Amino acid sequence: MTTTTSKNLYSFEEYLQHELDPDNRYELVDGKLELMNPPTFRHILICDFIRDAFKAEINRLQLPWLAMREGGIRTGWRKSRIADVYVVEKEPVMSSLDESGVLSTPPLLVVEVISPESIKRDYRYKRSEYAAIGINEYWIVDPMQQQVTVLVLDEGLYEETVFTSEQELVSPAFAEINLTPKQIFTAEDV
Repeated sequence: MTTTTSKNLYSFEEYLQHELDPDNRYELVDGKLELMNPPTFRHILICDFIRDAFKAEINRLQLPWLAMREGGIRTGWRKSRIADVYVVEKEPVMSSLDESGVLSTPPLLVVEVISPESIKRDYRYKRSEYAAIGINEYWIVDPMQQQVTVLVLDEGLYEETVFTSEQELVSPAFAEINLTPKQIFTAEDV
C-alpha cells in the first residue's frame, strides 16, 4: 500500500530537500510524495544478487560504471523514482558525491523487482516514465511470475523479451553476462 502526502505540491527541488520524515523513503509522483513500503527480505536479497552480478561484470570488463541500489532517478518535472538497482556511468557520480542521490540524467540500465503493491507501478508507470527519459534498458524482475522481462528502448518504445527458468538473459548493456531467472529467484538460498 502506497501512502501519499497531503501537502499541496512539491517541486523537484523541494523533494531533494525534504527532511520532514528522514526515516522513510518517498518517490515524487506528480508533485506528491508517495511513501514506499519497506521491501521484503526476499526482495532485498534478489536486488543484492543482481547488483553483485553487475558489479562483477563491471569489474571483469573494467567498465567505467557503477551498479547501485536504491538510487533516485528524476523522471519528469515533478517526478522522481527510487530504483531497486541501476547502472550508471561512474564519473558523474564521483563528481557529485555530496549531492542528493537522485540522477538527473538517465542511467544505462534500471532493474525493478516486483512486490505485490508495485505491480502496476513497475510494469506500467515506471515503464512509460523510463522510456520517456531514454533509459535504454529496463529489467522487470517478477518473483511471483518467476520471470524476468528485459525491455530495450527502440525508437522511443520498449521492445520486451520475457525470460523464465534456465534461459540465459540477453542484455545489451551486459552482453556477456551469464545469468538466468532461476539463479536470480534462488538468490535467497545463498
